[in-house]
Amino acid sequence: MNGIVIVDKPQGWTSQDVTSRLRRVFNTRRIGHGGTLDPMATGVLPVFVGRATRGVEFFEHAEKTYETVLRLGMTTDTEDITGAVLSEATVSLSEADILGVLPQFRGDIWQVPPMYSALKVNGQKLYDLARKGKEVERQPRPITIHELTLLGMCEEGVRLRVRCSKGTYIRTLCKDIGQALGCGGCMAQLRRVSAGEYTIEEAVPLQTLLETGSPEQYLRNVDTMFREHSAVTLTEKQELRCRNGNSFSVNLPDGTYRAYSQTGEFLMLASVTSGVMSTIKSFFEV
Repeated sequence: MNGIVIVDKPQGWTSQDVTSRLRRVFNTRRIGHGGTLDPMATGVLPVFVGRATRGVEFFEHAEKTYETVLRLGMTTDTEDITGAVLSEATVSLSEADILGVLPQFRGDIWQVPPMYSALKVNGQKLYDLARKGKEVERQPRPITIHELTLLGMCEEGVRLRVRCSKGTYIRTLCKDIGQALGCGGCMAQLRRVSAGEYTIEEAVPLQTLLETGSPEQYLRNVDTMFREHSAVTLTEKQELRCRNGNSFSVNLPDGTYRAYSQTGEFLMLASVTSGVMSTIKSFFEV
């Protein structure tokens, strides 16, 4: 089986846990996921099955959208409520107070990665060092916050919607917003509501996939992840050159395209430059 299944990851599972279980469901060793979610997080986790795993590399740079809850007045060593509490205080802030600091976190900003992360420093993962009680200097990294919206206040804290670039740590964003407000804060909830072209409305609960007798019904074609690019159908001669890895002439504007055979098979993600189409990545069966 080949394709992409959009999983609604439940809380308490790692992304690797999900792929390990689905490896058995789809009876394949070729499986991978697009974008790690922490165990406490839920929501959109695209899982690539079979030949579709060739598309994982393109998903690494996809924008993600999250809905999160920021708990004000509490700081922890993990920057979320699963960690050891470092400080705790009663806070009384209005929506206007929160709206006042959000603009400084929009656009291109710098973020210091948390110690509890899989990033490596001198060959060692930060979370391994953190669990030993060690803290090392981390260099700030550039990220982009495309959208940061206050959704309202709730019993658990401040509800925010964040659309961001690859490499953004939402728990660090929560911590930094709490710091800017002068009271501290940490992440209390996290749900990914979109990743690249896929949304939570398309996601299938993991339990449904584990219980179904026909998991293939939930697989989407790999070309769905490239829906923003125009589709083009190749001639038989062009298809032959495509399958042989050769470029060929086309009468198309410069850009990126989804290329299909005469029978509708998705052949490749392609680029066109000066009237010549070449392969970015092929997806046809060899």
